[in-house]
Amino acid sequence: MASRARDIRAAALGALMLAGVCAQAPSFAQDSAQKSASPAASALVYDVREDAIPAPLGGLTGDPARGRAIVADRQKGLCLLCHAGPFPEQRFQGDIAPDLAGAGARWSVGQLRMRMVDAARLNPATSMPSYHRTQGLARVAPAFQAKPILDAQEIEDVVAFLAGLRDGPAAQEKP
Repeated sequence: MASRARDIRAAALGALMLAGVCAQAPSFAQDSAQKSASPAASALVYDVREDAIPAPLGGLTGDPARGRAIVADRQKGLCLLCHAGPFPEQRFQGDIAPDLAGAGARWSVGQLRMRMVDAARLNPATSMPSYHRTQGLARVAPAFQAKPILDAQEIEDVVAFLAGLRDGPAAQEKP
């Protein structure tokens, strides 16, 4: 049964990749996304320091309750397709990526932000989408080109939620 569920999740992830939502090619020539008219709704310029983006995108403050809603939403964040976490109301959760429980104990706020904005910068082989980077991506569906998956406010909301997850498998090795 568990094997079948894992196969179903892997097939769903493959479907997302084919649709162009997750598919990306590593391109590290650009450290920042282009800035356009609406800061909250577009990709913003960000400063990368080692393995983190230390400053909040656009100077925005995240709301952990909104962040939790995004993470748990299977249409918006898609996080639970691959990750498990402290969401007892969610029946099916992923097991092919790190458990989100304890994320705030494993990574700093800046490291969490980096993983949300551009996970491929840290691991070019990752299947995690770059939720905010819009440059240097490959196989992106025309409807999604030059548009971040999550806007700056949504990124900050998710980061605020994840930073608050201090209990859980903190002792596990950082991926």
